[in-house]
Amino acid sequence: MKNDDSGEVVTYEVRGSVAVVRLNRPEYRNAQNSKVTYALDAAFTAAVEDDAVKVIVLAGNGKHFCAGHDIGSPERDIDQSFERKAVMWWDHVGAAGVDSRLARESEVYLGMCRRWREIPKPMIAMVQGACIAGGLMLAWSCDFIVASDDAFFSDPVVRMGIPGVEYFAHPWVMNPRAAKEFLFTGDRFTAQRAHDLGMVNHVVPREVLEDTVMAMAERISAMPRLGLALAKKAVNQSEDLQGMRAGMDSVFGLHHAAHAHNAEVGADSLAGMNVQGMRNAAAAK
Repeated sequence: MKNDDSGEVVTYEVRGSVAVVRLNRPEYRNAQNSKVTYALDAAFTAAVEDDAVKVIVLAGNGKHFCAGHDIGSPERDIDQSFERKAVMWWDHVGAAGVDSRLARESEVYLGMCRRWREIPKPMIAMVQGACIAGGLMLAWSCDFIVASDDAFFSDPVVRMGIPGVEYFAHPWVMNPRAAKEFLFTGDRFTAQRAHDLGMVNHVVPREVLEDTVMAMAERISAMPRLGLALAKKAVNQSEDLQGMRAGMDSVFGLHHAAHAHNAEVGADSLAGMNVQGMRNAAAAK
């Protein structure tokens, strides 16, 4: 995949019946800031409203799918206003503590991922390289994942004293024991390990990743639109009946308890960890 030089943080392309949405911050490993969140939402909305589009593919330009939330790039925008499309709440700018963090993360992280999970058209995550923390949330919002053989998956935020990313799908996308290992160790799971656990549908060589995903998207496109939408809703509702949505709500409270604890006893809500600190901790294992 070639990097796009348009300057846009997300690119959008329609190929026949397939919309391809790509994260486009390769210089920061496609780290997700709020600008990216709303650009993704606009692209997904365009795809839903285009009757010619039957399937949506989510990808990342460059070497990596997504290295997580933006916690340190020069374009980090945590203190800028957001549009509040996913939840009804006040703006976080000018607020302090939980009043700020809860508003922001309810909207740009948990709320948006839930919004995207309910998109009525099938979504395929095309993952190469890193899929870390916030990147997991993006991939997990999709209906299934096709990964290259060099892809890896990790949620290392327990190093911050936080029990996992905001969209806490871990026990449902793998299994509870694997989720505990994933979180407790912060280890990278290879694409093959993720496939063995049921989190990834297919693992293919990097050089055929895009061709494989596009061929699959075209096969799905032959199915009736309403049938696909209802089948998707049926599976999502079944997951929620198994406790997925309620589980996320409960863990989101623990997530914010951890943020508040970090801010009260330490340097900041992330326990003083930044991008380099997280990399150093991973390298020291």
